[in-house]
Amino acid sequence: MTVSEYDKCVRQYSDNLYRFILKSLRNDEQAKDIVQESFLRLWENREAVIEGKEKSYLFTIAYRLIVDHVRLEKRYTGDETLLKNRHSPAEREYNNAREMLEHYLNELPPMQKSLILLRDYEGYSYREMAEMTHLTEAQVKVYIFRARVALKKNIGDINNIL
Repeated sequence: MTVSEYDKCVRQYSDNLYRFILKSLRNDEQAKDIVQESFLRLWENREAVIEGKEKSYLFTIAYRLIVDHVRLEKRYTGDETLLKNRHSPAEREYNNAREMLEHYLNELPPMQKSLILLRDYEGYSYREMAEMTHLTEAQVKVYIFRARVALKKNIGDINNIL
């Protein structure tokens, strides 16, 4: 990979990568850090990256960095914060549909949340998501199905959030 090819990757994928990370972490500074780290790793491993697979490589690296970040955060926050984030259905009174949807997305397991964001927010195909996460296409479809079932169960009727 040449410098010009790398620059092209930065221009082409940085915004999508940033949005994906931001949707997962909901922290602007951490998202920017992970974008930088992802592109740094792309540059460091530029000889090993197959031509045309830069996008998959970047999103795979970003996904792994997100998982590492979430694991590290959970290690230091303890179980108390996890219990505080669990609310009964009566306590789930939100005026903003987007805020409510993000709340339910955050309750999903990290893999399911990432796949929902990649599929429904970023528009990736099942094959692309399988490459990024090192899962089979069937596993990707199962995780997305389970995530959607969980969201439907939590949200219920669409009129509940509108």
